[in-house]
Amino acid sequence: MSDASQLLEVLNLEMTEPGRFRAQNFAEGPGNVVFGGQLLAQTIVAASTVDPDKVLKSVHTIFARGADREQPLDIEVETMHVGRALASATVTTRQGDRLCTRSLALLSAVEPDLIRHGAAAPDTGGPDDAVPFGSGGFWELRVVGGVDISDPDAVGPPELFVWVRFPGARATGVLGQALLAYATDGFLIGTAMRPHAGVGQSMAHRSISTSVLSHTLTFHEPVDAGEWHLLAHESPYAGRGRSYGRAHMFSTDGNLVGSFVQDNMIRAFPEGQTKGP
Repeated sequence: MSDASQLLEVLNLEMTEPGRFRAQNFAEGPGNVVFGGQLLAQTIVAASTVDPDKVLKSVHTIFARGADREQPLDIEVETMHVGRALASATVTTRQGDRLCTRSLALLSAVEPDLIRHGAAAPDTGGPDDAVPFGSGGFWELRVVGGVDISDPDAVGPPELFVWVRFPGARATGVLGQALLAYATDGFLIGTAMRPHAGVGQSMAHRSISTSVLSHTLTFHEPVDAGEWHLLAHESPYAGRGRSYGRAHMFSTDGNLVGSFVQDNMIRAFPEGQTKGP
């Protein structure tokens, strides 16, 4: 299990020239494919260089092709606009001639409220009431009700509540956003599988073909990734080889701090396609 310092290191992008960065990969997860959450996190760090006086508001990423964990990444930032209140850019991640992701990023100046409201946090209890998930390391996860999305026989509604924090990170600003972005990528496919007996996330890349296709993440409030946040997932639709999921992020005091949506692929392996180990 990798520790937090290794994850933070891959977020320390090397500028090779203005608007261009070289990035390394985090050795975590099955197989040799770069985890999409890492690519999201690096995209946020790169996009935030467009205007350091603004904060990242939202990022929409298309995962065009998988990235090889053994090869470094080249990240290109193209500024679309920088104004008084808003800035925008495209961020493209490549490995050689292989285009892996392309993102649209929106940055915003911090402005006073004219109106304000936010969705209420679900009544799930706090992180101390949830069940630890995994073996620790660079992040800490606790699942409300001890739901096991890996178990094909564990059937339930298409929802999942996960508490997450990166212990000791005390990560605010761009780094806090990047770390929480990493956490947003891992659970909506499993959430979509929950109502269906005989299908679980442990089967992904092995007996069924799954992939994140697009991911849109919006931050509403500042975050500290070293503190607990609740990711409240739901999947309103699955069918035609795809699924749609969405989630809200809440701080421990019940404030809505971010939201995200995801389009995914969940299908049988096409004839002739190689399955994982």
